Amino acid sequence: MYELIQVAERTWYIDCPAKIGVYLMSGNEVCLIDSGSDKDAARRILKILGAQGWNLAMVLATHSHADHIGGCAALAARTGCEVYAPEGDLSFTRHPEFEPAMLYGGCPPKALRSKFLMAQPSPAKPLTEDCLPEGMEMCRLDGHSPAMAAFRTPDGVWFLGDCMTAENIIEKYHISYLYDVEKYLSSLEIAKTLHGTCFIPAHAPATDSIAALADKNAAKVHEILDLVRTLCREESSFEHILKGVFDHYSLRMDFTQYVLVGSTIRSYLSCLLDRQEVKAEFRDNRLYWQSI
Repeated sequence: MYELIQVAERTWYIDCPAKIGVYLMSGNEVCLIDSGSDKDAARRILKILGAQGWNLAMVLATHSHADHIGGCAALAARTGCEVYAPEGDLSFTRHPEFEPAMLYGGCPPKALRSKFLMAQPSPAKPLTEDCLPEGMEMCRLDGHSPAMAAFRTPDGVWFLGDCMTAENIIEKYHISYLYDVEKYLSSLEIAKTLHGTCFIPAHAPATDSIAALADKNAAKVHEILDLVRTLCREESSFEHILKGVFDHYSLRMDFTQYVLVGSTIRSYLSCLLDRQEVKAEFRDNRLYWQSI
């Protein structure tokens, strides 16, 4: 864990729960892609960089989830590095309390204000093409979060953030958090068109071909859409649908899973409602869903 692995002449990644990209710019300055989950991750990152004689110049955040930006505050405080985040996720990076609030749908209780869902605030700036190191490219792959960026180093290595999940994780947990189902499916198709020598999702092994994994992720999304439609064959409340999803996949509910999976299932319902495949009706001051 936290092993530095070289994948191209000037590109490495740190193997940890959410892989961190490392690109060596001019001289001994490096750019990180994501920053780990907390100040402990930041400490480990700086130890790795120091062992190589590298200085941290900037962090590019793929998106604002805590396991990707949790180390930004400590890294910026220790090194003075710049931090950049995609515009749609920028407010969440500066104000991480927005993340559990969005998932919960109101002021989150203390149980949801943990470092798992809420990073330390960091002084992030808007991510634009002008911020990138010379020769680096970026591509938007939204859907998992409101705004997510992937980055291609000049060596041809793509860092894909949470655009897709490893096959073993899909098979074990089934449901990955999604903000926008339609955009996510579109992003998977975009990812399949990217050209590079290596593709590194944050939660899947590095590979020289990403299309098969993208298709696995898309297939699971379509499976869940079918499941939600099935659960709506008879008029159902949201809580009934959510219980049906947990029961179907033998998932165990706790407060964190309730908001993560619950928010995701609401996104699936939004997708189906906008496709006019389910309808939403209010009766006796309750909201009911039913397939059309």
